[in-house]
Amino acid sequence: MRDLILPVKTEYFEQMRDGLKLEEYRLATPFWTKRLLGRAFSSVIITKGYPRRDDTSRRLRFPWRGCVCKVINHPHFGPDDVSVYAVKIGAA
Repeated sequence: MRDLILPVKTEYFEQMRDGLKLEEYRLATPFWTKRLLGRAFSSVIITKGYPRRDDTSRRLRFPWRGCVCKVINHPHFGPDDVSVYAVKIGAA
């Protein structure tokens, strides 16, 4: 199985590293629907930006625990509620 690689900003990378953020959100667009729904991955790799392949300090590996569709309100996505895929990461 393949890994799901999700680049994130430093702020979110550090929250996931510290165990404060347990889900990573992606807008429910046709791209992410095709990429996530009905698929399984061996693990989720969160990267701080787009590091070189050998830069392990900017990579976090979590087991694949699935994703769910949610409606959230988050400043990153603007002032309105949006549908997102919440990829589960971190501790169970």
